[in-house]
Order: sequence, then C-alpha cells, then structure tokens
Amino acid sequence: MSTIPPSPPLSAASYDRAEAVKQFDNTKLGVKGLIDSGIKTIPSFFVHPPEILSDLKSRSQSHNIPTVDLSAVSSSRSAVINQIHHAASTVGFFQVTNHGIPPELLRNTIAAVKAFHEQPPEQRSKVYRREMGTGVSYISNVDLFQSKAASWRDTLQVRLGPVTADREEIPEVCREQVLEWDKEVVRVGEVLLGLLSEGLGLGVERFRELLEGRVMVGHYYPFCPQPDLTVGLNSHADPGALTVLLQDHVGGLQVRTEEGWVDVKPVPHALVINIGDLLQIISNDEYKSADHRVLANSSGEPRVSLAVFLNPSNREKMFGPLPELTSTEKPAIYRNFTVTEFFTRFFMKGLDGKTLPNFFRL
Repeated sequence: MSTIPPSPPLSAASYDRAEAVKQFDNTKLGVKGLIDSGIKTIPSFFVHPPEILSDLKSRSQSHNIPTVDLSAVSSSRSAVINQIHHAASTVGFFQVTNHGIPPELLRNTIAAVKAFHEQPPEQRSKVYRREMGTGVSYISNVDLFQSKAASWRDTLQVRLGPVTADREEIPEVCREQVLEWDKEVVRVGEVLLGLLSEGLGLGVERFRELLEGRVMVGHYYPFCPQPDLTVGLNSHADPGALTVLLQDHVGGLQVRTEEGWVDVKPVPHALVINIGDLLQIISNDEYKSADHRVLANSSGEPRVSLAVFLNPSNREKMFGPLPELTSTEKPAIYRNFTVTEFFTRFFMKGLDGKTLPNFFRL
C-alpha cells in the first residue's frame, strides 16, 4: 500500500504542486489516509487563497432555510405547492420532513456509507478510480487536477440510473443500503418534481424525465487539523435538475442568500432539496439554483452526507426554457443545448463558483 507523501513548507520555492497532487492521488487513500497517517499540517495544495478563506466567517445568523412538511400534500396540496414554489424561486434550497422514508433507513444508509469510508485502506482503494466506466468510483475531489486548491473530503460515487451500476461493483459494505436508498429517492423525487412542475402551472408529469438519470455521491469529511485554511466543498451550484441530500448531525453545509451565507442546520430525519442549474434554465429563471459550500470539518467526528443528483437520461435531447413558460412578454433567456454539451461545459468549468447558466444565455 502506498504511503502518504510529506507536505513541503508553504514557502518552499521548489514546490511542485502538480507532482504533489499526483502523488496524493496515487496513494488511493484519500483525505482519510492523510488523517490516518497522523498529520497535523495539511498539504499545501489543500490551502485555499485568502479571498476564499476571508469569506468563511461570513454568515447570516437571522436567516433559516424553509422547511416543508410533505405530509400536508394530501390535505393542503396547493399550500405545499406554494411553499415549495416560494423556496425554489428565492433561496433555491429547502428541507422536507415527513417524506415517508423510514428513519431506520436514513440512519442505516448514512452508517453504511460511513462504514465504506472507514474500511481498511486496501478495501476502499479497490474502487479508487477517476473514470466511471463501471458505475462506481471512490475518489478525493472530482476536480482535483483542475481546481486551484483541493477540498478536505473523499467521495464514493455510484451510478443509479438510467442503468444502475453492476450490483457486484457496488461495495458490499453499503450495497443493499444504496440500492434501497435509490428506490426511496425515486419515489420522493417524483413527488417533488410534480409539485415543482405544478408550481409553474404545468402538469404533474411534465418533469418526470428529469428523474431518470441519477448519480449518488457519498461524501466523507474527516476532521481537519487546520479548518481555517481549507474547505470541505468549494462554493458551487449543482448543474443538474434537482438534488436530494441526506446529511448527518454534524453540520457544515451553507447556502449563499441575499443576506449572506446561511447554515443549513441538520433537521432530524429531514432531506435537503436544492434546485440545480438545469431546472433554473428550464423554468426560464422562475426557479433559482444557489451557490452552496461545506466548511472544513473541525468536529471530533467525521461528517457524512449523501446526495443524489436527478438529471435527464437522454444525453442528446435538446433542453432549454420550456415553451409553456416563454412569451413575447417573457422571452426565453437561454438557448437550447444537449445534456452532453451542458455537462461537458460544467466539467470544463470546474467547481469554481462561476455560474454555469451564463454560458447558455442568449
């Protein structure tokens, strides 16, 4: 098993960042491996520039993310539609409670993903790879080689739809929980996309195709010995249609609002939902995607979260503002594009905080 390369002093004139990043990636141990090695100083390529670090303390104490009770759908559907429409068209984030997923499954899924990341190094390194050909990939930082600075987290990715990763490729320690989780996300996602569609005056099935392409990421944020020098996840907006997130109790997720950065405080048994860039474009800016980030973990225990990104499965179909939502009074703001072009642009851009929709504005 590879060993963790030492980090040179920040002032080292001969420091070769590209080589240091390559050595780190070649260990196949991730950030967890760095912590297990007993480091007290983070490697230089994890240190973010002053303009990022100076903004980490910026947050609004008076603002909370909306919470929507989905159990009210049967008795007060129009009220729930209005609540979701308001959240989606303003902050772009909301939490949902009483969604019907058993609390035991919530706990078990988080625990299973945590167990994957805390396996012996030789077990998790078996699936450490930067390509998703098998549908399963364990990496540290999807943009490790493109970003200006790395973030303090590791990630397990699993393709869930339209074709699920081969069952035997999904690590056994979390296989059953991930597959069961996908079924529940499909059910809840269908409800949410229906409510979002109705909020725009469209039929309940209008966004059904946005559910077919799904990828799960299971993030693991270990303790960081220098949390003021890095982040857990850089500021970005999700590119797809909708994201369904389950987070544990540790916290650290923040969303940018008009009043500054706001903590998305963990609510027991709740799911965090956020609008992606694709849905913002399809809605012709009626709904808003939002920049969000995760602070480096200063807690004594790791933070674990699972996000499922909901996207169309037909990569060559043209998307853009829906004709039903454009008129001479409100013309289309964006041009049409294929999903392939859209995501190619996202990965070229990286998680750098710049807005993806701007690349497609008319």
